[in-house]
Amino acid sequence: MDEREQILRENFKEYLDYAERAFQEKKYNPALTLFFKAICAGVDLFIFLQTGEVPSSHTHRFRITQEKYPLIYELLDRDFPFYQESYTHRMNKEAVGVIWNDASK
Repeated sequence: MDEREQILRENFKEYLDYAERAFQEKKYNPALTLFFKAICAGVDLFIFLQTGEVPSSHTHRFRITQEKYPLIYELLDRDFPFYQESYTHRMNKEAVGVIWNDASK
């Protein structure tokens, strides 16, 4: 296994584990942020396995998925505003549940 692949797999699992822990503790803002990071790590892993490339930023990830993987792009585009709002708003269980469902996919 390529080192980049291993790192992406480990990051995905770690983000997901900590997101679930935060969610159980009703710490919704960190849970949402970590679920979104898990989604991004999973998408980066998928892109890497398909292309050998790891996106360098959210913008790069969005561009690649928009051009090559429209269903993934739709998921990212729908979830990114929740992630952005988590910096300035208090998140609730329902909002986190949406991101959790997508991270599970």
